[in-house]
Amino acid sequence: MATNAIEKTLSKNDTGETGGHQAGILVPKDPEILGFFPQLEAKIKNPRVPLDLLDDTGREWTFMFIYYNNKFFDGTRNEYRITGMTAFLREFNLKAGDKVILRRESPRILRITFKRAGEQQGVLKLSSTWKVIDAEF
Repeated sequence: MATNAIEKTLSKNDTGETGGHQAGILVPKDPEILGFFPQLEAKIKNPRVPLDLLDDTGREWTFMFIYYNNKFFDGTRNEYRITGMTAFLREFNLKAGDKVILRRESPRILRITFKRAGEQQGVLKLSSTWKVIDAEF
């Protein structure tokens, strides 16, 4: 069964507040978190798929969900990431501690929203920064 909603508590590294550069936001290999995303073909080097999401204003954002698996192709990386989020994070002035919420509204419609640090909602804790949630927004 696919996961319908997840949230990520942003770190300073995720938002660029450290001044460092990273290739997108790290997604843990937790099956419940990965269950939200489309499956990627591990036999292909660095497979990726676009994620088209609508925000609360109706604006569409396209991010990439990537499996950097070059460890299996003479490289070093073996991790999942979401890239292309910088413009979204800047548009809404998101900072470390804020939460980004991704929700599947239907098989073809994905939504993105956020909560400022300190706003509460019920969650099932799976890791320190990523969670499967029962989203109602």
